[in-house]
Amino acid sequence: MVAYTQPRVINIPLIDLTRSFSSGPAERTAVAREIGTACRDVGFFYVRNHNVPAQLIEAVFIASSGFFVRPIEEKMQCHVVKSEARRGYEPQGNQALDPDSPVDIKESFLLGIDRGPDHPLVRARTPRHGPNVWPSDVDELRRSAETYFQSLMSLSRHLMHLIALSLDLPEGFFDAHFSDPNVSLRLLHYAPHPKDARANQLGAGAHTDWGAITVLAQDDCGGLEVQTTAGNWVRAEPIEGAFVVNIGDLLSHWTNDLYRSTPHRVLNNVSGRDRYSVAFFYDPDYHARIECLPSCHTESNPPRYAPCSAGEHNHQMYCRSRGIPYVPVATP
Repeated sequence: MVAYTQPRVINIPLIDLTRSFSSGPAERTAVAREIGTACRDVGFFYVRNHNVPAQLIEAVFIASSGFFVRPIEEKMQCHVVKSEARRGYEPQGNQALDPDSPVDIKESFLLGIDRGPDHPLVRARTPRHGPNVWPSDVDELRRSAETYFQSLMSLSRHLMHLIALSLDLPEGFFDAHFSDPNVSLRLLHYAPHPKDARANQLGAGAHTDWGAITVLAQDDCGGLEVQTTAGNWVRAEPIEGAFVVNIGDLLSHWTNDLYRSTPHRVLNNVSGRDRYSVAFFYDPDYHARIECLPSCHTESNPPRYAPCSAGEHNHQMYCRSRGIPYVPVATP
């Protein structure tokens, strides 16, 4: 358990992506250097001028809030337990991101790449791969979420190109690991923090993300908090028009902790209002082998993590956060 302490307010880097879309390699590399510094020092940064239309972001928030205000009986019709791919609605009480703390005070709706029954990973019954699940009478949710999903796929691929450049690697170095990525979009609703919450019970307990990068859109309520390298907690205040980007475990493993998978949490008692956010998790292919990059270890600084399958790491962390027994999956 990570005991709650009051956060401070500091400046998390805000990076303008405008030059990163330039055809000039020097301009793209300059932005990549800013990202590399943020990844080493904090593991979190904001990006603006990211080419995702504001209207699209607004639409997905409107559709998300419209879904979450529906009666619980209607939301439960697309409960994740009804989906072999664990897609759909997850009510409050299903997850504790800090495993030794009480369950998180949040509800969510999860979707991913819509894979049909003939996809090899679906045929092999690979965890959390398959079709999405949608409410039958909320077409706007599906339209907005799917359009947003595709836009974030493009942005995340672009960010991974910049991260490759920041590591003095070819721009497309990571592409081979994301040919059929294990990507998910999670719509999140945090109710106002209840007065009768248990000790150390938060909207989302302290945790690191499991994959490569996360791109988060948050509303203006606030509540996201990040742990610095010194162990202090700081607020990641909302910035209009900017996404929050953070490093996940697998990018930490690739870089031997040169780039930090930073603990973070959500406490929704700042505004006293319902908080909404939209998290996009850009994770490698299920069978991608994650091992320390040659440039990130030396004889005096050997690899800190054993090579692993991206999908198995993700599955193990998923099970741990929900109190499900972890059983390794043998897939072709």
